[in-house]
Amino acid sequence: MSYKPTNDVIFLKMFGEEKNKDLLQDLIEGIFPELDIKTIELRNRVPLSKETVTNKLGVLDVVATLNNEIKIDIEMQVNNLYNTFERSLFYAAGLYHEGLEEGEGYRQITKTKSVWITTYNVFTNGPFHERALLKRDFNNDVITNIFELHYIQLPKFKKQCKKISSKLDEWLTFIINEDQEAVKMIENEKIKKAEKELEYLNSDEETRELARLREKGIRDYVAGLADAESYGFEQGITQRTI
Repeated sequence: MSYKPTNDVIFLKMFGEEKNKDLLQDLIEGIFPELDIKTIELRNRVPLSKETVTNKLGVLDVVATLNNEIKIDIEMQVNNLYNTFERSLFYAAGLYHEGLEEGEGYRQITKTKSVWITTYNVFTNGPFHERALLKRDFNNDVITNIFELHYIQLPKFKKQCKKISSKLDEWLTFIINEDQEAVKMIENEKIKKAEKELEYLNSDEETRELARLREKGIRDYVAGLADAESYGFEQGITQRTI
């Protein structure tokens, strides 16, 4: 079995390592083509281990600072736990809060962009890449763009993308990794490097074990939620019939 970049252990190792900062930059440029990225500084993170990948489904996200002024958080989200908005807002708000250094004024806070790449659709309608901003009800005016939430929905992408026509299309085609012929046709040199990195990660015994444990942890967690919901439903029926 080969693991895809939709496995968040693989995703983190592919885009969260110093040696692969060029891959991360190319992905970010695909998501935000308007950005002129001169520097990327990756956040130091706790090394991946059995504990970190199975600990209550802890977040395995890629966090970086661009040009010393913009914080980017990218997370691969595999299962729909029906709390996407709450969780994404919670994590992004924490990152936003970290952007204020001691002694600085609030207007100096670092701009924050949080990106969730999901293997499920967050919104029923609309494009595969959605941006959420703080807005007023009146005239739908944007209050500020210093805090952004982005949802990139892979099922919608597969349905809406008829041909690869942008850097983001290239990366999402690679991340889904279902059409090998389409991936091989991509001429982006960073994608070609990512293909080799994916092959290496799948050949590394330790990485494969962490990826397996991550998927097992997610399956067990989701199954536990379903069992608890079913038990609660049965208990409710039993109490009503007593």
